[in-house]
Amino acid sequence: QVQLVELGGGLVQTGGSLTLSCVASGSGFSIGNADWCRWYRQAPGEQREWVASITNADNIAYLDAVKGRFSISRDNAKNVVFLQMNSLKLEDTAVYYCNIGQGRGNYWGQGTQVTVSS
Repeated sequence: QVQLVELGGGLVQTGGSLTLSCVASGSGFSIGNADWCRWYRQAPGEQREWVASITNADNIAYLDAVKGRFSISRDNAKNVVFLQMNSLKLEDTAVYYCNIGQGRGNYWGQGTQVTVSS
């Protein structure tokens, strides 16, 4: 069974930075074999939205609202996916979720809260 645990959320002031980590575990599971690794977020009262993704071919894409501020990466050896978030804005406040797909598997973490304050 694959488990994803998001770490690194917290409270930060506008303009600050946070780095989220998504630690993947499971017998024989490797993010190096994943089809995609994605980050999503869900703000209060809003639908969950896609934020960033990296594919097994290292194709990277970002939501327009975070381009130039967020950076997705992964460490295959450690089975960790990162989301570096810089120049944070109030509107970045949300619960951030990690999502990894491999074959027929589509795995989600429980989320980590990011709160940006003025």
